[in-house]
Amino acid sequence: MIDLLINIASFTIYSIPVIPLFIIVFVILSYYLLLLHDESPLWLHRENVYIDVKKGEEHEFPSIVEKKDPIDNIYLSVIIPAYNEQIRLPSMLDEAIKFLNEKSKKDLKFSYEIIIIDDGSKDSTAKLVSSYIEKQPSSNIRLLKLKQNRGKGGAVKRGILCSRGKYCLMVDADGATEFKDFNRVEDIMHKIEKNDLGIVCGSRSHLVDSDLVAKRSFLRNILMHGFHFFVETLCVKGIKDTQCGFKLFTRETARKIFPSLHIERWAFDVEILYLAQKLNIPIAEVAVNWTEVDGSKLDPFSSSIQMAKDIVRIRFRYLLGIWKIKTL
Repeated sequence: MIDLLINIASFTIYSIPVIPLFIIVFVILSYYLLLLHDESPLWLHRENVYIDVKKGEEHEFPSIVEKKDPIDNIYLSVIIPAYNEQIRLPSMLDEAIKFLNEKSKKDLKFSYEIIIIDDGSKDSTAKLVSSYIEKQPSSNIRLLKLKQNRGKGGAVKRGILCSRGKYCLMVDADGATEFKDFNRVEDIMHKIEKNDLGIVCGSRSHLVDSDLVAKRSFLRNILMHGFHFFVETLCVKGIKDTQCGFKLFTRETARKIFPSLHIERWAFDVEILYLAQKLNIPIAEVAVNWTEVDGSKLDPFSSSIQMAKDIVRIRFRYLLGIWKIKTL
């Protein structure tokens, strides 16, 4: 056996040792795949407009980069990425609109907008959203249609960059988190916000030992714990749940972070929090009410591989200066 290994190690092609050659090729390919290769398509101009359904007019979204202060006195921008969500979106929207309208009646200073990003859906998500817009007495729901599926991260980024509010709430279309938990994250935000900066993350970490998680497959639980260890080791320290889709940002935080984002798939939350910690932006977690909703598009195994690759890219591309934090 030892002789066989020695023979393999000494085997050459054109006088070049095979194993060192293999190692060099492996390193080059890894460097290309993890550090240099980008798959993200360019944004199109028409992916920055919304349709006034009632008037049939097309308008360009404002830019959070160009507008530092809230626009039209909007207090809260609710950002909802949606890909093939015609089934799950209605109940989530009904809950959100009811909560927001009731809050508006109680607090006259509270106003909101909802931006739904149709992330290249193949179903009737866009038509569904348009029907909601027609029913609303005011134009506080806007639809942003992406021609091509970008991934959750790409959709959220685009929605945030088009927002008008003093605060931006990222929330999933499936309604897994109870919308009334906004009151919790808002209260914590007012406590930690400093110099107009702050992020409050909804957290499901209190559910780790619950029956909800225990009923998941063994593989999914192993991948969950492995992912958390990987994130903690390479990128984000001290955050128990980086992936909950219920996060509140101040407008200034969004302006500092979102223009720099590169990851467009599931690991984009990690990049957000990685940059926030680099910029010393206050971050807090708050427990939220969360339930598993059928219809998830996340494949645990393939998504874990993609997320692991993206986490390595986040860590080393910023470390090597390939990616930089943009300054406004």
